[in-house]
Amino acid sequence: MKEYWNSLASLLGVLAFSHSLLQLVFPPELRLLSLKFLSRIFHLFSSYCYFDITEIDGVNTNELYNAVQIYLSSFISLNGNRLSLTRALNSSATTFGQSNNDCIVDTFGGVTVVWEHVVIQRQSQTFVWRPFPEEKRGFTLKIKKKDKSLILHSYLDYIMEKSNEIRRKNQDRLLYTNSRGGSLDSRGHPWESVPFKHPSTFDTLAIDPDNKREIMDDLKDFADGQSFYHKTGRAWKRGYLLYGPPGTGKSSMIAAMANYLSYDIFDLELTEVHNNSELRKLLMKTSSKSIIVIEDIDCSVNLTNRKEKKNKSNDLETRHVSGVEDGVNSTVTLSGLLNFTDGLWSCCGSERIFVFTTNHVEKLDPALLRSGRVDKHVYMSYCSYPTLKIQLKNYLGYDETDLDSDVLNQLVDVVSKAEMTPADISEILIKKQSCNHKAVTELLEAMKLRADNNLKCGSLGERENSSDEEQEKRALECPKGLILNSLARKKRTWRR
Repeated sequence: MKEYWNSLASLLGVLAFSHSLLQLVFPPELRLLSLKFLSRIFHLFSSYCYFDITEIDGVNTNELYNAVQIYLSSFISLNGNRLSLTRALNSSATTFGQSNNDCIVDTFGGVTVVWEHVVIQRQSQTFVWRPFPEEKRGFTLKIKKKDKSLILHSYLDYIMEKSNEIRRKNQDRLLYTNSRGGSLDSRGHPWESVPFKHPSTFDTLAIDPDNKREIMDDLKDFADGQSFYHKTGRAWKRGYLLYGPPGTGKSSMIAAMANYLSYDIFDLELTEVHNNSELRKLLMKTSSKSIIVIEDIDCSVNLTNRKEKKNKSNDLETRHVSGVEDGVNSTVTLSGLLNFTDGLWSCCGSERIFVFTTNHVEKLDPALLRSGRVDKHVYMSYCSYPTLKIQLKNYLGYDETDLDSDVLNQLVDVVSKAEMTPADISEILIKKQSCNHKAVTELLEAMKLRADNNLKCGSLGERENSSDEEQEKRALECPKGLILNSLARKKRTWRR
């Protein structure tokens, strides 16, 4: 036994001497070059190639890493045995992910690829201005060399597109508003956001079915039109004008558009914007796949018809183009808003829809309404019989067959004469929703009463005076309410 241990000690001594001799003969630099040479020889004869996608590229997050992670999570729950579960901020869905150093197989165009999630403990960091995570994460893509051209182009583009689709589907939409006075939040952004939970959809929207289908087709063509807009050299944006009496569903239309396209909404309050420069900065901070909304644009800044101003040289409104809100001057001009929607700055981003709403389209300057700035004009009218059927279905669950033939004929006859908005009708139906028959009866009575009043006030002078009073009431809500109020009174005086 003693001889055995002596022999073993001698052998270890020889190995140690040999190792020391090799270190003297082959320095570390030479050994490193040898390993690199052998690695190249191995890869030269190997039929596979490998691509690393790290989580952090320099100091920035690698968007491709996030896209791969989201894409693999869409089907990994069916193939993986050991998974990690996460739920992102503002998301209502659970995300499945690969565990550390786990592999998963995917196929694309008949080609098989292997994804490995590599997690390595990061070495201790020296002092840096932005510390990195303790673990170094990344994906390694293993493919055959002959499939390199297909995978590096079509497959990766497919992953980016698919991940964006999954992200929009899982992530709750947000409603943004610009901060008061242009102030920034804790992240340096001028927009504040809350989750957007509006339930309005095109299925429940009370507008004419033909108009509804036309708008849905237009939105679908826009969302799928990236190649068309790039080919024609146009900015990937579209403008909508929603106009009509109050209560006709303009805000519900915007919510339905956002839910249909899965877009965020940026509700721009122009009275909180100090100047054109600040307006451009707000535009630059909006994201793609969003709807930028300016509601009641005729009451936000001075955008009234310039031709009318020239005809009324004594008009106080021609002396300045700024609005005043709580003592804060707003010098956003018509030119600034036009550049916002159709100028060079409107191209800072893609796949965005601008929506303007107004109750008085005749007050807006024609320059704002031309094609390229407002591509589609949508008139939100009083309730017609097709829209009435939608509301009866929404609130009472009624179809035409559920109504008495006499009541149905009366509704068809009176609905256009009543000139009631969807908001007026919904209020009646909500109050009596516990008793469907009573709700329909009361709605019919209200329509007949409104139709009789409209018939009595049918003379032109009385209807115009009524319209002037409504404009005067709205003018008091505008930033320059006192000025517009005075103008409305002058207008009636001139008519007399």
